[in-house]
Amino acid sequence: MGRRFCPNSVAALPTGLGGAPKAAAEAVGARALARAALRLAALCLAGLGVAGLALSMPTAAAAQSAAPPAKTSPANPAAKAAPAAPADPNKMVVEADELRQDEVKNTVSAVGSARVYYKGRLLEADRVTLDRNSGRVVAEGHAKRTEADGTILYGDYFDLTDDFRDGFIHSLRIETTDKTYFSAPFAERINEDTTVFTKGTYTACAACGSNYDRPPLWRVRAKRIIHKNDEQMLYYENATVELFGMPVVYMPYFSSPDPSVTRKSGVLMPSLVTKSALGYGFGVPIFWALAPDYDITFTPTYLSKQGFLASGEWRQRLEHGEYYIRANGIDQLEKSAFPVSPWGAADIRMRGSLESKGEVQIADHWKFGWQFIVLSDKWFLNDYNIPSQTLSSNYINETTTTAYLIGQDRGYFDLRGYRFEGLSSHDIQPQQTAAYPVFDYNRTFDVDPASSYGIGGQIEADFNLASLSAATASFQSVGTQVLDNAFSLYPACTNYVPGRVAGTCLLRGIAGIYTRASLDVSWKRQYIDPVGEVWTPFAFTRVNGEILDLTTTGSFGFASSAGSSAIYNSAQLPFLQNTQDAAFGALNPGVGFEYRYPFFAKTSFGSVSVTPIGQIIARPNNQIGSYGQANLDAQSLVFDEASLFQWDKYSGYDRFETGTRANYGGQATLNFQEGGYINVIGGQSYQLAGTNAYATPDAANVGLSSGLDTRLSDYVGAVTVAPSSAFALTTKGRFDVNGFAPRRIDVVGTYNLGAWTGGIQYANYQAQPEIGYYVRRQGLAFNSRYKVSDNYWAQGNITFDMSRQFYPASLVGFTNPGPFAIAAFGLGAGYQDDCTTLSVNFSSVYQDNGNGGLTRNQTVLVQLELRTLGQIKLSQTFSNTSNLDGLNY
Repeated sequence: MGRRFCPNSVAALPTGLGGAPKAAAEAVGARALARAALRLAALCLAGLGVAGLALSMPTAAAAQSAAPPAKTSPANPAAKAAPAAPADPNKMVVEADELRQDEVKNTVSAVGSARVYYKGRLLEADRVTLDRNSGRVVAEGHAKRTEADGTILYGDYFDLTDDFRDGFIHSLRIETTDKTYFSAPFAERINEDTTVFTKGTYTACAACGSNYDRPPLWRVRAKRIIHKNDEQMLYYENATVELFGMPVVYMPYFSSPDPSVTRKSGVLMPSLVTKSALGYGFGVPIFWALAPDYDITFTPTYLSKQGFLASGEWRQRLEHGEYYIRANGIDQLEKSAFPVSPWGAADIRMRGSLESKGEVQIADHWKFGWQFIVLSDKWFLNDYNIPSQTLSSNYINETTTTAYLIGQDRGYFDLRGYRFEGLSSHDIQPQQTAAYPVFDYNRTFDVDPASSYGIGGQIEADFNLASLSAATASFQSVGTQVLDNAFSLYPACTNYVPGRVAGTCLLRGIAGIYTRASLDVSWKRQYIDPVGEVWTPFAFTRVNGEILDLTTTGSFGFASSAGSSAIYNSAQLPFLQNTQDAAFGALNPGVGFEYRYPFFAKTSFGSVSVTPIGQIIARPNNQIGSYGQANLDAQSLVFDEASLFQWDKYSGYDRFETGTRANYGGQATLNFQEGGYINVIGGQSYQLAGTNAYATPDAANVGLSSGLDTRLSDYVGAVTVAPSSAFALTTKGRFDVNGFAPRRIDVVGTYNLGAWTGGIQYANYQAQPEIGYYVRRQGLAFNSRYKVSDNYWAQGNITFDMSRQFYPASLVGFTNPGPFAIAAFGLGAGYQDDCTTLSVNFSSVYQDNGNGGLTRNQTVLVQLELRTLGQIKLSQTFSNTSNLDGLNY
């Protein structure tokens, strides 16, 4: 018949000798079967005549109890595991139930669970045939090929070259290691670099179980998909993007990087812009990967009202750092679409920005960095919706330019400079302070008791040097705020008289140069006595030196049809002891100790710890030497449980405590056995003797109305209740020493109920007209997110400006909106899975438009991300100006 039948010994020979063989007979029979199998295999291989072919089979003894290998198919994913590949990848290894040679057709076939290993690839099928005449390999029936990188190809029929490099595949389906999927009724691989999918589909969505006929969430269907492996590109001809199997977008031709690409030159996903002052716009980012370590992105955006906006970004990753440079610019067609100065940039035609940020590790413990932005005008970023990493926050509308050098080992070294630019119409740029240099150095030393006469402990040294400058003084009214009479934009003072008298002003920033150096040296040591009491004595001293060089000439003026006004630099002199140029020096030493005695108890429901805390600090009644009245870095003073036991409760170096003060209180914690806890902390401060610095006003009245400005301070405390990981509530407060009336309340709560998470925030601060807050500040905010299922979610947030009910009607001319005036709210929903992210968000925020009214900015943002294809964002902003009486919904 011209055929040789060479059965595998495992599949074709009996597995025993007789009906009930003994163990010894089984061993002898196994050895005989193994020898017979090897001889038969050698005869078969001698007749095949295929160079480099080896047959791999299990021994007969091991195979007696082994089940036949499972067939691998798309419907049988559990059978994907394969034996280890041969040590020599250039040697072809074949496994099969049978090997057959047809001398007439000059073919060799591996039949039954066939596996062929070659050059890191694995070909599996019911039958694999090598045609030695044509040099082709044909795999039929549940065919599967695993590439060296882990990519898996399934098909009904593979027709390949003998090196598996090129060929044809019928009913192809591909699963890549990046979890992307191709399919086509017919595919051809050419020159190993190009694969052509005829009537192909591509998606990054996994199939729903084993139902491969069900369409994925999205896919691209094309007449031809051409994968250029050498270019790492996919080209689509006559393509349609489908959602749930329904065509939504047709494109005659487009291309995209293949799924393995993380960065590649080409056109990125376009962006759509729509805004009343800009019109409708369309931007196309073009990305060039110039080298492995640097690239550039250029984005021309056409705006129907303003013309072309050009944007570019250069990025580079260095050996020990990275940086970027961004530039934006436009020659506006319709500059009148924006408000006139000083509310907007209607008088500016050429507008733009230049921005850079970077950081470099210059040594093991040293790094240098920078961040800067240059703007044509302060409205540009907001007008053109340009994001910037130099923005300080969403609530403080300013940019920060800085350069710094940081070293950190046993000590901390920080040298930097700052420049700020206010972006609100209310900001006066000459009032913005520039700070350079700003130098901080901190070092901690452990003192060996053996070499210090038993003193021991720890010494900490902290040094700060800062030089601050501005061109125009900055004033703020005490009590009801006064704005200029020209534009009602800028804080102005009609009576420049310092002090605590209602109706006068505060000096927030000076005009001129202020340079200060401060050195703090402190020592402390902790002792624990035999009964568990903790005693901590400490001593410290601060040395301050200041140089003040005021600018008392010049002014910042305003003029309009309503009249004119100005801010005069000469008005700052009374706040600073009428001293224009002077040098000051002061010494402020102190000693003290702290006492703690923690108690512990075990109960049936948990453990309890209670720790009373006492602290006494003695300083001179006044600083030793002369000290100026300028206060530029210690204007934020919050007295609460966090600052209760600080040696000095001022926030900066320009002010410090004097006299003798005692701080006392304690904390208690209950830890439940089943998890969760309750913590309580509170106390009070008492000025025992000497001058109370917090009751002594300076140019900014810092300390007044702080709760520390009376001999016996207000009470402060906090309670945290967290019965489980699902809920936590923290309430902090400051309460009047006379009558316990609340002066400052903060509440923060969070919950996590599995699918439902969220939080609440509430703040209520009393009016402090002495430091510029003339009405009670009160607000309430909620946020929540609900996970409807593994893929769907919804969220919302709302913020109430409860202070608006306290505004004087005569000042703003509006009816009282009540306690629940909505300042901001938002709603959102979305879907996310392994291949798709879709979100729709709506936000409504009230913002001051700079001319005395509020603008209600409403934005709808739709974001769709198709994994491996790209992201599309569509944002629509609606703005309208409303009076304050329209803010109550």
